[in-house]
Amino acid sequence: MIILIMAVLIGLSAFIDKIKLPYPVLLVLAGLIIAFIPGVPRIILNPDVIFVVILPPLLYDAASRTSWKDFKANIRPISALGVNLVFFTVLAVAITAYYFIPAFNWPAAFLLGAIIAPPDAVAATGILKGLSLNKQVSAILEGESLVNDAAALIAYRYALIAVLTGSFVLWQAALQFIFVAAGGILIGGLIGYIITRIHNKIHEQPIVETCFTLLTPFVVYYAAEQIGASGILSVVSAGLVVSVRSSEVFSYDMRLQTTYVWDTLMFLLNGFVFISIGLQLPVILQELNYYPWYTLLLYSALISIATISVRIGWVFSGAYFVRLFKWKKTGHSLGSSETDHDDTWKNVMIVAWTGTRGVLSMAAALALPLTLYSGKPFPERALIVFLCFVVIFVTLVIQGFSLPLLIRWLNIKNTEEDKEERQIQLYLIKNTLHYIDHEYPVPLEESVKALLKKEFERTAERLVHEIRAHTWNESGGKRVAVRVLTPLQQARITIGLFQRELLLKLHKDGKVSTAALKEVERDLDIEELNLNQQLPSKEDQPEN
Repeated sequence: MIILIMAVLIGLSAFIDKIKLPYPVLLVLAGLIIAFIPGVPRIILNPDVIFVVILPPLLYDAASRTSWKDFKANIRPISALGVNLVFFTVLAVAITAYYFIPAFNWPAAFLLGAIIAPPDAVAATGILKGLSLNKQVSAILEGESLVNDAAALIAYRYALIAVLTGSFVLWQAALQFIFVAAGGILIGGLIGYIITRIHNKIHEQPIVETCFTLLTPFVVYYAAEQIGASGILSVVSAGLVVSVRSSEVFSYDMRLQTTYVWDTLMFLLNGFVFISIGLQLPVILQELNYYPWYTLLLYSALISIATISVRIGWVFSGAYFVRLFKWKKTGHSLGSSETDHDDTWKNVMIVAWTGTRGVLSMAAALALPLTLYSGKPFPERALIVFLCFVVIFVTLVIQGFSLPLLIRWLNIKNTEEDKEERQIQLYLIKNTLHYIDHEYPVPLEESVKALLKKEFERTAERLVHEIRAHTWNESGGKRVAVRVLTPLQQARITIGLFQRELLLKLHKDGKVSTAALKEVERDLDIEELNLNQQLPSKEDQPEN
């Protein structure tokens, strides 16, 4: 069954870009279709496997790709969404479940709220990938999904205790939340620092370093869990520490190799998670045959509406009454003009609409025990799992499917990051030209100096053109191409194809050693990689 899931994942990957859907949406739908094929074996996600094997690397990768500068700059909205909103969602869902679903008492209602309260880091990263969002929006949404798990799991733990024992002590829950959160952050930060020191000692062994990065999230998670702290927050904290020091610690070959290895691993793990979520529905429905379909539909609509609406209300009230969000654009507050105010409203709307639930909620639901301490069946376990699945489906598939449409409808176009990248490159080149003229440590021949300066000046001219094109596109006029193929680039592409054909011919003739061919092929690969970084992407093309 795992082989089948991987085959479906790889097959669908060829169509993801063409379909223009967030890939988590497509994979969950694929899992649903596979689940109802007669004869397909059932897979029930094992909560221990999710918490111990799947979540640590997924969260570590998401945290290590997160900018600490952006995370720290947006810590206020991230905390408000990742902690305050989680508890408020637990309360709102619990009230809805208690008053509108007769089978739920208060402990069971709070348990349901705790399960579906936290947006999922894996789902958020997958949904946001490739969307033209303001970088602060992305930072807030990704940061929220990284820190909200501790609050949700504490609420889950005490709600579960209340169901099992019938008792709940608020001050104990508050103290444990502080210990679990603070302990996880401190342990993760400490181990993350130790990890960067170890990487400094083995920086000339990229294979060993890559294997060490694969081991890191499991070590960090296990260490925190052993003392009762949050393994999830510990992994996130370690990932952020490594992210801050990655430029100092990792060599270029280490970064390239690790990137490819982790990209492949994340592709497989994410695909397995989302397809597996879709596969859960038939198993869940088998345990709910005592409820009529229209009752399940009503309960699902009530809980989904409560989950979505409480987020929208919280985000907009925070934005306009508490001034929770302070968007920045070219160094000025977006409230400085009518256009900026319009952008603020759009950004707030995106944050409010993007509250995707995922594998963490499903794992928490499936981890519910089958019986109470007395041996009686766990009250409404099947209904809780079903409602959890529905909320995941609605927030991941329906909201995820509508998010690109919402972005197009709001006419959100973000070129800030691409423009900023070119500005950094131009800054480096201008200072390099000054360095060549005035600070180079040994005298350079005039011919060499002229050749170097000509190459950098040509690159600087290209970057100036691209920055101006970005500025024009941001002004709202007809979109122009940011990058186009120069005659020299086109010639290099043609010559590269010719050299590839010659290399292939030598390989078929068998007159030279394979090892020598591989070395030359590696050089051609590096040249092609450098060239591809300068070529125009689809986003750089002008509007027809």
